[in-house]
Amino acid sequence: MRERQVTVIHELKCFGTQAGEGNPALVVLEGTQDIAERHAFAAQSGVSACVFVDQGDEQAAYVLDYFYPHARSPLCLHATLAAARVLQEERTQPLTVRTAMRGQLLELSQTGGDVFISLRRQPAPSPELQPGLAQQLLNDETLELASAPVVASVGSPKLLLEVRDSATLLGLRPDLARITQWGKEYGVNGCYVWCRRADGHLEGRNFNHLDPAAEDSATGVAAGALTAHLQSALLIYQGSHLGQPCMIRTRLVQDTIQIGGAAEFSHYNRTYP
Repeated sequence: MRERQVTVIHELKCFGTQAGEGNPALVVLEGTQDIAERHAFAAQSGVSACVFVDQGDEQAAYVLDYFYPHARSPLCLHATLAAARVLQEERTQPLTVRTAMRGQLLELSQTGGDVFISLRRQPAPSPELQPGLAQQLLNDETLELASAPVVASVGSPKLLLEVRDSATLLGLRPDLARITQWGKEYGVNGCYVWCRRADGHLEGRNFNHLDPAAEDSATGVAAGALTAHLQSALLIYQGSHLGQPCMIRTRLVQDTIQIGGAAEFSHYNRTYP
């Protein structure tokens, strides 16, 4: 008699600045293979991202398939961070995994209390960034950028927009519908708006949802894109105004970008027949 498959779901908080904080994600082991069912699960999950972990092959030990409540994604690094924490519980590191949609290889490792994901810069779209575009997308005709806008990617392209300070950043009320439409037209996954803080670190906000309440509290792919653009290791803060303060560390090792932070179990080993 064939043994019944049991789905195991781990809930973690990722990139938190202290215990109990961070961007939530669900890691699903031995889950459904049906894409529509995965979509439905993510939509009903109540968290910002779910990752389904499938068995891999000789090239990669596992395949990671990412779902937001509204869409399947080629890459989600806070969900990858959660998966890395789960998979490294009983396995040696580093561990190589592959993304389901684009076959991108990621190396997972742990340093002290932080989990790190190693990956490389990826090709990004190169749309013509017309003068006034940022002002239109961010719904502020008087906005002055601190540097020229750029599109960069480590697997999920972002339009990077630098503003002058935290007050400007936190005061933004962007046109989310226009950002979504522009992104679909040019193959860019929303805007990451960032600034330099007085302490020398960075702060950012990610806009790629139609619902303002769905704003991300930590966006690893944007931190990676920003690291690739600035060619520098970074410490990026995000999510404090959402009540979920997060901190993302990035490192640059030759042409490899490492993105890391805390990953803490919220609920452990919930099983579903």
